[in-house]
Amino acid sequence: MKKRKLGKSNLEVSAIGLGCMGMSFSYGPPKDKQEMISLLRAAVERGVTFFDTAEGS
Repeated sequence: MKKRKLGKSNLEVSAIGLGCMGMSFSYGPPKDKQEMISLLRAAVERGVTFFDTAEGS
């Protein structure tokens, strides 16, 4: 997995991230908890270290 540095902090994250907003709210009813846990684990296994958990506006 390629990595990128964020801003001046030199925090290094995966070039590909996972948007998490629709997992628990916003896009219809909350998704199945066990399915979302499996999704997060699969992402980590593939080297994803950037998870976008910011609230939408």
